[in-house]
Amino acid sequence: MSELIDKKCEPCEGGVLPLDLSEIHKFQKKVDGWDVKSNEKKIYFLEKNFKFKNFLESQDFVNNVGKISESEGHHPDITFGWGYAKIIITTHAIEGLSQNDFILAAKIDKILSA
Repeated sequence: MSELIDKKCEPCEGGVLPLDLSEIHKFQKKVDGWDVKSNEKKIYFLEKNFKFKNFLESQDFVNNVGKISESEGHHPDITFGWGYAKIIITTHAIEGLSQNDFILAAKIDKILSA
């Protein structure tokens, strides 16, 4: 995971191909507990559910995810409430996963280990 944490998300305006399944699985081994899923359009994304003791812990976590996301210029979809948060990450510009998604996932996981 430290290899990804040390990297910075690169701006992606499209024009590059998303990672193929073999590349996705290679990167997935470097992040813990993130599921690779696809939607009805067969666009791959990362998803992870987080559990907390109460609403305030969930909100604090989500606020920290927001700070990291803003500094990386890469923004996930976040759902949260009392005792939970769900994060979905994909690169919309290429309609799939890129290395940026795994970098952000690793940095989000670091929040909980800090």
